[in-house]
Amino acid sequence: MTSTRKYFGTDGIRGRVGKYPITPDFVMKLGWAAGRVLVRGGKGSVLIGKDTRISGYMFESALEAGLSAAGVDILLLGPLPTPGIAYLTHSLRADAGIVISASHNSYEDNGIKFFTGQGMKLADEVELAIEEELEKPLTTVAPALLGKARRVDDAQRRYIEFCKSRVNAEADCSGLRLVVDCAHGAAYQVAPLVFEELGAQVQCIAARPDGLNINDGCGATAPEGLRRKVLESGADLGIALDGDGDRLILVDAGGEIVDGDEILYVIASADPSALNGAVVGTQMSNLGLERALDRLGLGLHRARVGDRYVMEMLQQKQLRLGGEGSGHVINLNLALTGDGVISALQVLRAMRSSGMNLRELLAGMKKFPQKLVNVALHRHFDVALQSQVNALVGEAARRLGGHGRVLVRPSGTEPLLRVMVEGEDRGEVDRLAEEVAGEMSALIGAR
Repeated sequence: MTSTRKYFGTDGIRGRVGKYPITPDFVMKLGWAAGRVLVRGGKGSVLIGKDTRISGYMFESALEAGLSAAGVDILLLGPLPTPGIAYLTHSLRADAGIVISASHNSYEDNGIKFFTGQGMKLADEVELAIEEELEKPLTTVAPALLGKARRVDDAQRRYIEFCKSRVNAEADCSGLRLVVDCAHGAAYQVAPLVFEELGAQVQCIAARPDGLNINDGCGATAPEGLRRKVLESGADLGIALDGDGDRLILVDAGGEIVDGDEILYVIASADPSALNGAVVGTQMSNLGLERALDRLGLGLHRARVGDRYVMEMLQQKQLRLGGEGSGHVINLNLALTGDGVISALQVLRAMRSSGMNLRELLAGMKKFPQKLVNVALHRHFDVALQSQVNALVGEAARRLGGHGRVLVRPSGTEPLLRVMVEGEDRGEVDRLAEEVAGEMSALIGAR
């Protein structure tokens, strides 16, 4: 078995629809290969859920055909947030779950990601085993052994009740006015119902998917529209999810955007004693979070960027809470994976139990100015450049005088280098980030 993954990235297999490998023939074979690896030793079942992008219909059918050819039964969930698919995979005792989604990307992209029967992401060695199976000719089981497919008609209701059960009466939302931005994505039906059934007055935006508008100027990656609506309506809180419902960005009553680092702090400060002494962030987590957690008596461990790596570190260090500034928040005391709706419920619970609004809850955390600049990569990052990159980073960090950070890393999902600079002075941070990004662009272009 090879040790390097050919198709799987940090979050499944993702790319432009119609461009290999995000094609119906490849996805059909992927379903077959996954069925053979994930369902061994007799008949089993795999769940398939998706977001709202138009290509989901095509890839759902392709996966269904491949799994059936491998002798695996299929349970079709329809549009449902990624964390809901993880939950139902476990609760319905399926052998695995498959999500058809490109998360926060536009409709032109799509992807396939997997959960184990326990609702967890696949280990690297399992992804490698699937890739090894993909190299073999596709064969079909005997006709009598072909997999059957059926729809799970109450999938959305099951997930709604699960979300509500995570906070019980502690997140009574009676009297709260919420604006919920569903990103025209997988949570467009379930998220509003969760908050309404807990007593909130809910105004929805971006909740009319047409297959092409997912994440289009809305949701967790573009919260400005939510900000305007919160200010216009006088709402108590704005809640922005991404296309597959596992990210959360908030807007407070004053129109300030609240990111994943701040959400982590609010959740951690509500009950520090439940977190085994530390929280897991990433290389990109703000220094302000680290210092605020320290005042709570909590450490911050930094994982590689990507929620799969946050999860790995949580498990390795036996911790409970972790996340990313992008809005992925994982609380293993409540759920198996990152969940935007459940994260929002935790914040609402903190507001209710403390009697404070969100801005008051964040008084103990002051974020450092941070600037992120993307540098286009036209090919894989050349590791031979690493020593020169290290020299550039070291010089930039020296100029911050020990009061900030500089990070350069390849994106795990896009052909980009991420250049991040963080420090105490906004002007210096912005200038240094643009300077380092320019030097990186020149260095790459010179190869």
